[in-house]
Amino acid sequence: MKNILIDTDVLINFLRGKESARDYLISLQDEVTACCSVITVAEIHAGMKEHERPMTDELIDSLTLVDINRDIAEKAGLYKREEKKQFLELPDCLIAASAFVIGADLATSNGKHYPMDDIKKIIVK
Repeated sequence: MKNILIDTDVLINFLRGKESARDYLISLQDEVTACCSVITVAEIHAGMKEHERPMTDELIDSLTLVDINRDIAEKAGLYKREEKKQFLELPDCLIAASAFVIGADLATSNGKHYPMDDIKKIIVK
């Protein structure tokens, strides 16, 4: 089964009721293993209001979590060091590296955050 790593922005759009994010996540149900990085969990919780916790927890519990290990950390550091053309945030590098290491496509709403050529990106509008 194919892995898809879901970026933070897609999950936030889903939680905010954006139809395109909802439709995309529903389309994945039986075809792939939907994953997210533990970095995404932290980013979502950083902006979550307490009344949003039940729905947020339900969404995160439905995904396969990808922990940060040494391979992911090293790949993220390489992305950060090698990308000179634009400013990259370390959390985005860790998310991209997670996709690379587990062999997943990266579903994101902002492809500009991920200029890496060695991962396939799916843009979710």
